[in-house]
Amino acid sequence: MAQDNQPEFMRQTPSATGAGTGYMSGFGNSFETEALAGALPVGRNSPQKCKFGLYAEQLSGSPFTAPRASNERSWLYRIRPSVKHTGIFRAARQGLWRTAPCVEIEVPIAQMRWSPTPYPSEPTSFIEGVYTMTTCGDATTQSGMAAHIYVATRSMTDEVFWNADGEMLILPQEGRVRFVTEFGIIDAEPAELVVIPRGVKFRVELLDGRARGYISENYGGAFTLPERGPIGANCLANARDFLTPVAAFEDNDNPTRLLVKWCGGFWQTELPASPLDVVAWHGNYAPYKYDMRRYSPVGAIGFDHPYPSIFSVLSAPSETPGSNNVDFVIFPERWLVAEDTFRPPWYHRNIMSEFMGLIYGQYDAKPQGFTPGGMSLHNCMLPHGPDADAFEKASNGELKPHKLTNTLAFMFETRYPQRVTKYAAELPTLQPEYADCWQGLEKRFNPNGV
Repeated sequence: MAQDNQPEFMRQTPSATGAGTGYMSGFGNSFETEALAGALPVGRNSPQKCKFGLYAEQLSGSPFTAPRASNERSWLYRIRPSVKHTGIFRAARQGLWRTAPCVEIEVPIAQMRWSPTPYPSEPTSFIEGVYTMTTCGDATTQSGMAAHIYVATRSMTDEVFWNADGEMLILPQEGRVRFVTEFGIIDAEPAELVVIPRGVKFRVELLDGRARGYISENYGGAFTLPERGPIGANCLANARDFLTPVAAFEDNDNPTRLLVKWCGGFWQTELPASPLDVVAWHGNYAPYKYDMRRYSPVGAIGFDHPYPSIFSVLSAPSETPGSNNVDFVIFPERWLVAEDTFRPPWYHRNIMSEFMGLIYGQYDAKPQGFTPGGMSLHNCMLPHGPDADAFEKASNGELKPHKLTNTLAFMFETRYPQRVTKYAAELPTLQPEYADCWQGLEKRFNPNGV
């Protein structure tokens, strides 16, 4: 983002990867950036006196003794230490944001689908507009996740938020959004994702007046790039395409409301100044964004249909290898070329639970009823797959090379069964006849046929 587009009190320096840019490239790198020349200590973390009267402070995203490969921390050099970004906390309005464990209502098991959520009529900020659809696991034991939607019609003004319960993977579906964080500024549009690590302070500004999208709140281990296995070193999501913001800071005395989510509760306090006051920082624990249009898909170029895990962008691991706390999977534009193959996703039952959404376009397995901004839930061991219309077309169509264009669907997949919230169960946008999409699948068995 160009420096001259920022308010006077926001200052940025050029990125380490190119003068004039607002981001640094790479996933999991150890970055260093300063918004004021000389603010970053050289060769040490905590000098006796920091330059410009700054305070040194470490933010740890992992236990101190975590192995080097998974150890996450950053050193921040700020105008006021975070102990000054606190006060007497009082309970804050929780709204419709829920945290696991959460059993508000018993919903009969079923495949579920919702149409897009309409915007509220009253002014609603990003945080106020987070509505929880499902939860699983337990945030207090740092396991599981929650799937949310957000609908916002006003920017956050003189208010800042941080989440102690988990990192947030945010997917804009409508409207561009700006994340003003203590590490710097991230602008995101539909088809980009943003990850805000646990504990990082930020506010959200709307660049188009209103915004809607999806959130995975990951209570467990941090998202990382999945292993490619036999695919090797290239394709899928490449590390170079992940962007972390350069340092930017606010130096003002504007009263600010600080809102904190902690163990499922919401707490607030009033601050005399902005807490987004980091002048320089270095480390590997920071927010980032990724343009999903840069994802390089791989697939079958002979016959048969591989697992959808080949579309994994990020994974949050668990203590059991291969059984992840959350997998973030996308279904982007791609070529279908497999011979003598049913090309859409097959019918299946899965020990994992799948929460799906559609950023734009059409999903090939559900051409009817699954629209951008909508979502579906196929829970543990519940059968699902292409609707009757998609089955007929895929079974009888000419198998020539075909490119799926203008499409981007995604899935939050978790090893835990997902509990539907009362809000989601009672949404007017819930499609009660969703399962009818399979009614047209007639018996085709003929023991005397081919």
